[in-house]
Amino acid sequence: MIALSEKQVSVLRRKHYGVVGRHSAVQICRWTKKSILGEGTCYKERFYGVHAHKCAQFSPLALWCNMNCVYCWRPMEWMRNYNIGYDEVEDPDTIVRGVIEERKRLLIGFLGNPKASKERVMDALTPDHYAISLSGEPTMYPRLAEMIRLIRDRYKARTVFLVTNGQVPEALSRLYEERSLPTQLYISVSASNREMCVRIQRPVLKDFWERLLKSLEIMREIEGSTRRVIRLTVIKGYNMDEGFMPEFARLIELANPDFVEVKAYMHLGLSTRRLSRDNMPRHEEVRAYSERLVNEYLRGFRIEDEQPESRIVLLRNEGSTVPTRIYPS
Repeated sequence: MIALSEKQVSVLRRKHYGVVGRHSAVQICRWTKKSILGEGTCYKERFYGVHAHKCAQFSPLALWCNMNCVYCWRPMEWMRNYNIGYDEVEDPDTIVRGVIEERKRLLIGFLGNPKASKERVMDALTPDHYAISLSGEPTMYPRLAEMIRLIRDRYKARTVFLVTNGQVPEALSRLYEERSLPTQLYISVSASNREMCVRIQRPVLKDFWERLLKSLEIMREIEGSTRRVIRLTVIKGYNMDEGFMPEFARLIELANPDFVEVKAYMHLGLSTRRLSRDNMPRHEEVRAYSERLVNEYLRGFRIEDEQPESRIVLLRNEGSTVPTRIYPS
């Protein structure tokens, strides 16, 4: 049975995570807080229409991952690869119920904040958007398909987003085969070639590059079954040189996603021990990078939207029939 150590639980709680059961965690991001206070909202609400104030951002495996990315703001130094078995983990319903209750505990204090309306806080206490993306690699959780069906069917989620590093392509195939795909599937890409992947993402598995390519191929094959997004994390001094753009374009074309999010590395959390503030691009640089990518290297995509506060630009596949917003404004 896998479990967080007492030290790990203590550190996570000091960093304002809600620890759920033996190996899961939930956290209230600053955009959820801002949304509750009426001070703005996250790019996912702007781009896609999700409810930021009702977002449950969580991980079924808080500190287990098969990569050790230099830009991760989580404590990846504790992350180790495990071949996690079905009987080693807590069941999905225990985790989801724990996420809902722990999230409620973390939010209830807003009822005493004079800037927050009581009605808005009470509405926020029941999540309708689940972002399976907090920390660790969620596709390593062997009961992920069951978990997504549970969130969708029993807990009546409005939207479910899943973010993966693409290292477990068999899990993506299983989600498709068992009709358990999320509302929106992300594959995070920050390296354009094998050598760059070693430098930036520090993979554990020996066939890491082949696994990523297989996941991108699966993304192409499941067109029409879910909304598909490539998350391209750009880091100054690592992967923003123009010479890498043709390689990134080929990876994107392999997956043929509905959208690409070009997102700046953010100098936050424990990533500040590995990278400097100079590695964080300004929004103007992310915008210029995106313009050059679509104008010179990535056929059939256009800039659809952007949010300067998050240093992110949204690219849309002009051949996709998927609407940008899941729910109209």
